[in-house]
Amino acid sequence: MLIDYLIKFKNYIMDVRESEDLSLEDKKYIEKAPKQNPYGLFTMLIGGIAFTFGNKYVLIPIISIVFGLVTIRTFEKAKEDNIWPFYIGIGLSVIGLVMYMMGYSNNLIF
Repeated sequence: MLIDYLIKFKNYIMDVRESEDLSLEDKKYIEKAPKQNPYGLFTMLIGGIAFTFGNKYVLIPIISIVFGLVTIRTFEKAKEDNIWPFYIGIGLSVIGLVMYMMGYSNNLIF
């Protein structure tokens, strides 16, 4: 049920971006071209945040991992370009969580 809602929302986001005044040929080209999953990009963004601040705030990597694992099921291989933003975001979140558990810190924050 949640996955169906996320897929509908993702399709809505992608349709709004493409509803500009374009010629018919441009619309056909855009329809054929593979797209990025917006949830994957967001997962990668919060994964980077989790890597940066996860050693101090454990809730950020946990939220990022859960979000990435829930939204990875919205990836459609036929329509979208790649799944790597999900993997990178989840991986960075796991690194941030491990850094918190081991007590390590990175030199990215002051």
